[in-house]
Amino acid sequence: MNKSLRQYRHALAWVAVIIAVTVVAACASIERPEGGPRDLEPPSFVGSRPEPRAINVDRGKFQLYFNENISIDDVSNKVVVSPAQKSMPSIFANGHKITVELRDTLIPNTTYTIDFGDAIKDLNEGNIIDGFSYDFSTGDAIDSLEISGMLFEARNLEPAQGMLVGVYSNLADSAITTLPMQRIARTNQYGQFTIRNLAPGRYRLFALNDMDRNYFWNRSEDVAFCDSILVPSVKATMRTDSLRTDSGLDSVVTHEAAAYYPNDILLTWFNENFKAQYLKDKNRTDSIHITFVFGAPADSLPDIHILNGPLAGSHIDKFARLTATEHLDTLQYWITDNKIVQQDTLQLAMRYLRTDSTQNLSATNDTIRLTFKRPKPKKEDKKKEKSDSVKVPDPLVTFRSLTGATQEPYLPHLLAVDEPLDSLNNSLVLLEQTADSVWTIVEGAKIEQVRKFDLMNYKVVHRWQTGMKYRLTVDSLAARSIYGKTNKATLLSFQTRPLEEYASLTFTIDGLGSEQAVVELLDASDKVLRTATTENGSAHFNFVLAGAYYARLFIDRNRNGIYDTGDLLRHIQPEEVFYFNKKINVKRNWDISQTWDLYAVPVDMQKPDAIKKNKPKKKVGDKDKPTDEEEDDEFSTGFGSGNRSSGSRSLRSGLSIGGNNSSSRTKR
Repeated sequence: MNKSLRQYRHALAWVAVIIAVTVVAACASIERPEGGPRDLEPPSFVGSRPEPRAINVDRGKFQLYFNENISIDDVSNKVVVSPAQKSMPSIFANGHKITVELRDTLIPNTTYTIDFGDAIKDLNEGNIIDGFSYDFSTGDAIDSLEISGMLFEARNLEPAQGMLVGVYSNLADSAITTLPMQRIARTNQYGQFTIRNLAPGRYRLFALNDMDRNYFWNRSEDVAFCDSILVPSVKATMRTDSLRTDSGLDSVVTHEAAAYYPNDILLTWFNENFKAQYLKDKNRTDSIHITFVFGAPADSLPDIHILNGPLAGSHIDKFARLTATEHLDTLQYWITDNKIVQQDTLQLAMRYLRTDSTQNLSATNDTIRLTFKRPKPKKEDKKKEKSDSVKVPDPLVTFRSLTGATQEPYLPHLLAVDEPLDSLNNSLVLLEQTADSVWTIVEGAKIEQVRKFDLMNYKVVHRWQTGMKYRLTVDSLAARSIYGKTNKATLLSFQTRPLEEYASLTFTIDGLGSEQAVVELLDASDKVLRTATTENGSAHFNFVLAGAYYARLFIDRNRNGIYDTGDLLRHIQPEEVFYFNKKINVKRNWDISQTWDLYAVPVDMQKPDAIKKNKPKKKVGDKDKPTDEEEDDEFSTGFGSGNRSSGSRSLRSGLSIGGNNSSSRTKR
């Protein structure tokens, strides 16, 4: 009996050891417990102190409660309070609770909105509550009207994420330049916005990338505006929702709801690219170069005279030659007179346009002093005679090709020299071509400057043929530099691809009417590769290499061939942009035709996801959707329709049937 008892106790001891080891192992494991479903639901709001939509509130501290532990992200950038606050509110999460403390004095008889955007999420899985807001009033009533819409970047239709959108009841044009926005919201990751708790009235609507956080606009900030004055309203409507019962069955419920208008405003933001014009930098890096850098592009050159030395009173054109950037914001003068080269100090009188305190250009006079400290001669040079004459190591000018060995038929062949040219004799320039081994002279080919005021970059003007080899000979006496040097004899060889390496691409565009547009052919990073101006509603690209492309179009309102941004104070919207909503797969030796209906696809759905940069963050449990990279070469189209509104472009969204984009392909 005693032996059996001992065996029993011994067995119990082993059981205890096994249980203890199991418990310790379980405690050491940090893996997710198995068997339970993953939490895919965002937190739910369960109450607050004071209650939502409370009236006669006289204190600025609030607690908001949720059904699970939560966190709040990037409060300073995601949470906005209307009316705008001068002092940053204190907002933090702790457990199931968010505490908000407004540090500005509450304004009497005012409805306040705290818009959290997508800042609130549950602590464990990161499920976001999107569009959550809390409101209250310091008076006897809650203002409840709303304005909503979407905001995109005008140039590329990227959804504007996290930008301020606000209204003014002050309808003066200057309100946005001097007064903080009256009521504000922030766009979500889709570019959507809703300005809540508006009082009845008339409003101007703006969007703003408020870099200095003062809630009004300065000319360097991104901005959008609605052309029309908006009058918010509300109408009763019936809404149908799907509900799921505890047993898992779906039921459809129809109930009365309020519909707030306008709810389809489309804003497109732009930057005026305003830069103050001023003399940003000036230097004389060596004895022969003077460089001026200005703060902004210019339409004219400064008037410059020298004040000291033997050529005092002379205009700079008498002793220097200019090379300049395309927009005349960087000017480099090459001194050609040895008397000026020998001067260590130059005093220059400059008259140029400068931005004044009213942000307008006005003529200003400036006196510039430039000094050059000559390097001390090396010991081995002491016996040599000093000379300040203009010399460079290489006695000859060198031409070099910027294009390289392959010449595209639609582009000029680009050349550069290492010293500005004073003259170029095209009779000493020879261009030859061959398709086999017999070289023939190309008549009429010549070398020209790429642009005015650029004496160092040139182009070969010729209508190139496909499948040809070319050689360009520049005789040794063809060019003469501003310092009297001639060029090295130059032989450059290059060739064009065979015609079958290329395809052609034609867009027939519906919806242009009498307007002219520019079509831009894009790569997978949304970069412009080529442009074509529409003629009779069509745009054509020849010599397109095989590959994947995208297309964008802008209405060339002033027919200058370049995209023009907007002007807020002059009420000029940026030129309107559209995207072809599919990838274009181009195969060599094919002729491709696309019909492009500008209004067939809603604006917010036009830009292909594959080239969008501001993509919405994936929600927990979302699966990857196939992009248009995986689609077949042939095209199907989305649906959508809409009309231009009188005040701003309407938000053309939804699944209403419109025209189709169609394609055809023909092998050559």
